[in-house]
Amino acid sequence: MHTVTLITNPAMYLEPALVDSLRNAMGGGDAVWLDPDHAAEFEVPKLPRDLKSVWESLQAEGVDMVAQPSVGRRKKMLLADMDSTMIGQECIDELAAEAGVGEAVAAITARAMNGELDFEGALTERVGLLKGLPEATIASVLDRRITPMPGGATLVATMKAHGAHTLLVSGGFTAFSAVVAERLGFHGHRANVLLAEGGTLTGTVAQPILGREAKVAALEETTAALGIEASDVLAIGDGANDLGMLLRAGTGVAVHAKPIVQEQAAHAINHCDLTALLFIQGYSRSEFVTA
Repeated sequence: MHTVTLITNPAMYLEPALVDSLRNAMGGGDAVWLDPDHAAEFEVPKLPRDLKSVWESLQAEGVDMVAQPSVGRRKKMLLADMDSTMIGQECIDELAAEAGVGEAVAAITARAMNGELDFEGALTERVGLLKGLPEATIASVLDRRITPMPGGATLVATMKAHGAHTLLVSGGFTAFSAVVAERLGFHGHRANVLLAEGGTLTGTVAQPILGREAKVAALEETTAALGIEASDVLAIGDGANDLGMLLRAGTGVAVHAKPIVQEQAAHAINHCDLTALLFIQGYSRSEFVTA
């Protein structure tokens, strides 16, 4: 059996008629409303061949759909990217804006996240443009520029309350991931280390650089330590350097992601906040835990 989950943005309303129409067309069972206004699911014995077309038509109406095997939906681990996934910004771009090289760095970031550039090389180039920036700028950027994605803290808190391990993995920097992980309640974090001397950024990053393969390694090392399988992992991200872990995890979701990521990931969420990742696991709104 497969479960089909339909979710709308909290500012919208999921029409019961739409749910019933789709359920009938797919030959599904009774709809279960996970949220009276925004999320519903139903089981089907077999997914239709035109599932991609159905997904595209729902996207045009502002509705996200995830269809997946019913067994094993509720995961034992959350592996989450940070920049533009758990927070609304790219930290290196925000630092670059403070250094007066924002446009140049943002352009490189966009190309790297779209898979047009080698991640490690692009990171080295961007960090080089930060040389001479006061290290204290990091704390200032964290306070003034970095904001959590809606629903992120609830996603982490709810999964933790139900026994899941939560790990933040970032191609960004530990100076940011440590603070973001603490604010959102993650068990741990991994990221790159920005190097500084005498309170000033040197324009270099510690080696080895945490990129696509390192995120996969984080998944494999952590699941081994916990005694669980990759199939027990929910991985979320938006950039090309997230694809390895998204494809390796039991459930990989492209969240408001770049086109190349949406094309390759098994699932994509484009309209909803991060609580959608709870609905697709079968959590109802009444089970949500607020941080």
